[in-house]
Amino acid sequence: MKATTTADPGTRPAATRDGGDVLRRWWSSEGNEFAGRNLALIGVLVVLVALGVLTRPDLYGDPEWVRNNIFTILQQASAIGVVTVGMTFVIIGGGIDLSVGAIMALAGVWATTVATQSYGAGGMIFTAIAVGVGTGVVNGLLISYGRLVPFIATLAMMVAARGLAASISGKQTQISQNATINGIASTEVLGVPLLVIILAVVVAAGWVLLNRTTFGRRTVAVGGNPEAARLAGINVRWHTLLLYALSGLCCGIGALMLTAQANSAQAAMGNLYELDAIAAAIIGGTLLSGGRGTIVGALFGVLVFSTITNLFAINNLSTESQNMIKGGIIVAAVLIQQFRFGSLTRLFSRG
Repeated sequence: MKATTTADPGTRPAATRDGGDVLRRWWSSEGNEFAGRNLALIGVLVVLVALGVLTRPDLYGDPEWVRNNIFTILQQASAIGVVTVGMTFVIIGGGIDLSVGAIMALAGVWATTVATQSYGAGGMIFTAIAVGVGTGVVNGLLISYGRLVPFIATLAMMVAARGLAASISGKQTQISQNATINGIASTEVLGVPLLVIILAVVVAAGWVLLNRTTFGRRTVAVGGNPEAARLAGINVRWHTLLLYALSGLCCGIGALMLTAQANSAQAAMGNLYELDAIAAAIIGGTLLSGGRGTIVGALFGVLVFSTITNLFAINNLSTESQNMIKGGIIVAAVLIQQFRFGSLTRLFSRG
């Protein structure tokens, strides 16, 4: 006699269940989510370019102008792009750094003092990077070993670094007299501006560090669950310190790039760069809560903001309107982060 089985009325057919599971797995995959987000950001860039073509067809009708404008956008994005790489690591690691703009100002001012410039380009480069890394280490010490909340520690550093930069410069603009440093902004390699090459190198190095090294895996682990990371044998305090040192390194490099572009440095340089870097990382897919993020997405975020700035500039539109649009993009990006398609599939699966 064959045994009969009675289906549970609360269960769904296997085909439906399997299909839903496959769909959820696909959408919950980080790789697919990041790829989808990057495609969306590319779509935003295409829309922005289309708006430029519609509003200024006279300019976009000139191929030479288009080429030069692309490099202009990339050069405008270069310094903030480098800083965003460091910021992305910090946020993935569960922190935040509000002091990046102030660190850039301090590094730039310190590197352009008369005493520092007397040591030549090497002395200026060493000073900018040393100041950036050193300030980042101070942030890391306060957060890791001083147990300060990252928001408070870096906010205090933001104020202190700006004040020190103003004190060193006497609230005056310091002119860079070094031809090598100034030439960074005007030098081209095979027709590509050196600033763009520096950005590409830093982004590539950041991608490899995050996706192909133990350091990157530990960063994700620390940001996702610090206690679990500690129990797994990761020195969470030391790793957090290294993340802020890395952010400081990026700030030192960015300070040199800004100094080269302006042939000078002042205490006000890098103003609000911390907000732009955080915003670019967020719209690129980095979670503010830590544990997830992508360097490529952050780069696309930087390019979106730089393209918006360029679009407003060629149309002679106000900075106020530009800032409002940027704010709207940030809010939309955060709302998208809170939405998970997997939740929607589970909602439908209950029916």
